[in-house]
Amino acid sequence: MADREVTIVGAGFGGMGAAISLKKLGYDDLLILEREDDLGGTWHVNHYPGLAVDIASVTYSYSFEPNPHWQHWFARGAELKQYAEHVADTYDLRRHMRFAVSVEGARWDEDEQHWVVSVGGRAASAASDQSRPPGVGTTFTTRFLLTATGFLSQPRLPRIEGVHQFAGEVVHTAKWDDSTSLEGKRVAVIGTGATAVQLIPEIADVASALTVYQRTPIWVTPKTDFRIPRWLQRLFAVQPWTQRLARRANSAWLEGLMVTAVLHYRQARFFNQAAARLSKRHLAKQVADPELRRKLTPDYSFGCKRPTFSNDYFPTFTRPHVTLETTPIDRITPTGIVTTDGQETTVDTLVLATGFNLWDANFPAIEVIGREGRNLGKWWREQGYQAYEGVSVPQFPNFITLSSPYSYSGLSYFMTIEVQMRHLERVFGSLASSGARTFEISERANDEFLARMLARMDDTVFTLGSCATSRSYYYTNEGDAVILRPTSSRSARKAVESFPITDYELA
Repeated sequence: MADREVTIVGAGFGGMGAAISLKKLGYDDLLILEREDDLGGTWHVNHYPGLAVDIASVTYSYSFEPNPHWQHWFARGAELKQYAEHVADTYDLRRHMRFAVSVEGARWDEDEQHWVVSVGGRAASAASDQSRPPGVGTTFTTRFLLTATGFLSQPRLPRIEGVHQFAGEVVHTAKWDDSTSLEGKRVAVIGTGATAVQLIPEIADVASALTVYQRTPIWVTPKTDFRIPRWLQRLFAVQPWTQRLARRANSAWLEGLMVTAVLHYRQARFFNQAAARLSKRHLAKQVADPELRRKLTPDYSFGCKRPTFSNDYFPTFTRPHVTLETTPIDRITPTGIVTTDGQETTVDTLVLATGFNLWDANFPAIEVIGREGRNLGKWWREQGYQAYEGVSVPQFPNFITLSSPYSYSGLSYFMTIEVQMRHLERVFGSLASSGARTFEISERANDEFLARMLARMDDTVFTLGSCATSRSYYYTNEGDAVILRPTSSRSARKAVESFPITDYELA
């Protein structure tokens, strides 16, 4: 008999959503392992200046647990952290959580019909048996294993000569040091993704000089942000239907502007073109210099790389002490950055806004070995990234991977989470009603699902657009875009209610 009934890796919103669904079905022997020292996932790890969600708060939250007390239309990082804590307390999740536990890998034991999980870290013993000493190499067994490690969990360091020899302070946005003071400093930021869009205006307010090194410009549209007045918060609390209405309206707008424009590019190219025009008009209104506008304008189709919203990013580059550098970096010296034209900029603090490593250190984030020795990471890289309905993989019994190929449905991560929660409820509910001990998706069902996704990918901007210069994390090292499910959010919600449960083999 396994030490645990269910083990979930990750205490972010995905892992908590899975736990909520399973508790609703009566599973109480839950263990949620988190490598960080608290819950919240990205909203616990990230706390750089300017941190905020880039999806309106009414949409970026569980639909079944609305928060009428959002202070901002686009919640700041601290608000999301508080919301995560509220969810954990409301659904009695904290007692299932163990922090500072690093899950190193898991393998399926065919004879015993359970997973053997390897953990390390100072609290490793808490994962299995309190009587066991902590330390790397501790193992325990679990009947079911769910990974909710997130897409953006492994920081990427730039492969630039000399980056480790820089004598000043170096800080990655995903490992921000709150004691870092940029007041009056000469600062360099490498990277212009969604994180940098939030961070750069904040740094410009305090730095004496700021140089931003841009490899790829980003599509930026206007941000309709405001502090939510108390009367509206009270209305959301007293009349919850008003917040549900706001959620539906905002979700519909996002679906048209961002999802349809990207995933249904063939059928609705005008949405994509309209989104690009909106971004270009936004840039033209805020930047008068034509050369600066040219540098800030992407040369790839809208949506090839995740776009974002901001009202103060573009104007930052018009400030006299801010420089946008588009000449490639040649090397980093102990005192500054040298570009390929030989120019060196002296720097006191180097900020790395270089994003996350999805395709070398993730997918999966831990080593998972299923039946017949199938290594999930190697199999994905050799046979192509695939997961039935974005959650299940053949030859991996009693295993659910929430951060998987073709799983991301819609622009808000919570749309994905709730679809996956419903999938869990159907599978585990069927397992309980049948009296079976294991579930596993069939090769046939997985192959058919993958064929449908590949066919629909032919309609997307990733196939039909001009994406060669986007350098997007949507693409694998092999050049395939496999994170986003190439269907509408409505289609994903419909599919999770209608997929044949017989696609799973119950034993």
